[in-house]
Amino acid sequence: MLFCHGVVKAELMAWAGKETEQLFVYNGCCLRGAAPDTGIFMTESQLLLGKDTSYSDEYNPSVLFPIARAQGRSDFTPAAFTGYDLWRIYELTWLNPQGLPQCHMATLKVNCQSPFIIESKSLKLYLGSFSQTVFASENEVRDIIVRDLNEILQTEVEVKILPLSARAMPVMNFDHPLLEHEAGIEEMRFKNFEVTPDLLRLMDNGPRIAESLNTNIFRSRCPVTGQPDYASLEISYVGKKIHHGSLLAYLISYRRHQGFHEQCVERIFTDICNLLKPDELTVTACFTRRGGIDISPVRSNARVYDAPVRTSRQ
Repeated sequence: MLFCHGVVKAELMAWAGKETEQLFVYNGCCLRGAAPDTGIFMTESQLLLGKDTSYSDEYNPSVLFPIARAQGRSDFTPAAFTGYDLWRIYELTWLNPQGLPQCHMATLKVNCQSPFIIESKSLKLYLGSFSQTVFASENEVRDIIVRDLNEILQTEVEVKILPLSARAMPVMNFDHPLLEHEAGIEEMRFKNFEVTPDLLRLMDNGPRIAESLNTNIFRSRCPVTGQPDYASLEISYVGKKIHHGSLLAYLISYRRHQGFHEQCVERIFTDICNLLKPDELTVTACFTRRGGIDISPVRSNARVYDAPVRTSRQ
């Protein structure tokens, strides 16, 4: 069944209630069914990413477009983890009852176990549709966003509306040296630019330690448009010492990889867990903003882990 964005939500909720049906995106198409080759209900031409679109400035939740997490996990078996996706919204505006524009920032926190992620351009269009709509209060705006995202993502989304203040979203630098600045890295040769897990290795006879490793040079590509996505990464672990050069080479091998932000982090977490077997692991990626929005997914098997920082590039 083909249908347009205007009725996506009703159909999505109807199909999501059936235990035998799944919704997911596969090869640029949104599909329903038990396997990737069954039942296309949205064609690639209807996806928002990479397309010219009209921008509504009056409240329009129908533009929200979910993508099943299962699609991005289809080519690997994820290791066990907890975590969430932290979205930061820098451009949120609406009208108060007197017609005076209200300008705020916001954060959205989506549990990584939710059935769906939100397609980023649809989120941008959705939030942009608030701009010429009158709302009674900041709380009303928050409650509406919570309701709409809970419904489309089938999970409880935590939403905070923030003032335009540096204290509301402080910029912080990583506390640890960058992998790319370590001694000896400039002498290495990097030639793998498609994901190569076999690059990962432990230090020979290395000790068991707890450390955090950072890089600012991570790059992957959008699976729909092919456009580059840039991020700063932090990898914290407890276990046998990881060879830093091998970890950097592995992360560099994502430069041509096409994957959603959330799923890149999950694959990194899974490869490190499977190949290096740390006792505890946390992977956080702070992606640079696009369209006034950034995302920082974090995945961990630790009992306690730090929230993503907002880096100077976000």
